[in-house]
Amino acid sequence: MGEIEDAIERADREAFTKDPPKTLKGRIGYLIVQLGSAKAVAQEIGVTADSVNRYRRGARKHPSGDVAAKIDDAVKQRWQPLVRRRRHRQAAATGGGITVETRARFGYTAAVRSTDDGRFRRLTVHLPPEYAQRLFDARDTGASDQEMRGIIAEGFKEVYFQDRGARALGLSDVEINDIDYLDLDY
Repeated sequence: MGEIEDAIERADREAFTKDPPKTLKGRIGYLIVQLGSAKAVAQEIGVTADSVNRYRRGARKHPSGDVAAKIDDAVKQRWQPLVRRRRHRQAAATGGGITVETRARFGYTAAVRSTDDGRFRRLTVHLPPEYAQRLFDARDTGASDQEMRGIIAEGFKEVYFQDRGARALGLSDVEINDIDYLDLDY
């Protein structure tokens, strides 16, 4: 996963109204219900169906570190899909939007006699709902992290750098590079 996809995932997890199962048996049971069979869970986490059944029965209680991480990720990706969809709908609706907090190097193309040297900035910018919708759509269609960066950069250009058309009208392109951190809230 890329930085922006990770940030979306973290923002989704903040909205959970209930914690996912904590025990290995509970997590495996949840995955079997979601995916339909032990074989499907085995393919998802990279083990055999027999191992999945041993986890489910409690015969094997401690998966290796990488398998435990895959189980954890698989559960969290599927946990409370209705809560996620509701939050995405609210962010993409009028009056919603998405707040991006980042520290990154911003470069831009601008008019003659202005600097286009990128520099690190720490920004917290609330982007309008249409950018939230475009970001969620891009994620759902499997867009690359670079494409999602472009959507956020375009939003920063409009809202922060150009102040919705009130300044820096000669600014033609904004790029986000060298992301130190990026968090989203919606």
